[in-house]
Amino acid sequence: MTAKLTLDKAGRVVIPKKLRDKLHMSAGDAFELKNTDDQIVLKPIRDEAPTMFKKDGMWVIKTGKPLAIEDVNAVIESVREERHRQIIGEMV
Repeated sequence: MTAKLTLDKAGRVVIPKKLRDKLHMSAGDAFELKNTDDQIVLKPIRDEAPTMFKKDGMWVIKTGKPLAIEDVNAVIESVREERHRQIIGEMV
């Protein structure tokens, strides 16, 4: 991806949302900065251990890398089964 970025008075640039989404970047992420000659390279620093936090009322786990769709689907199915057991248990 190639994009033209503008440096503001405070020395900040905005990384385009499309790229932030692709690289799973969010506010508060840390970066390693390298410069050589006339180039600047930013590399996201990924935590070793996953972190979990609440965002908009939902729990989010941040692993620093994308989760496999199979893992996501397994968690969703597990939550659904637990919810169904709770509902059925309350009706008895």
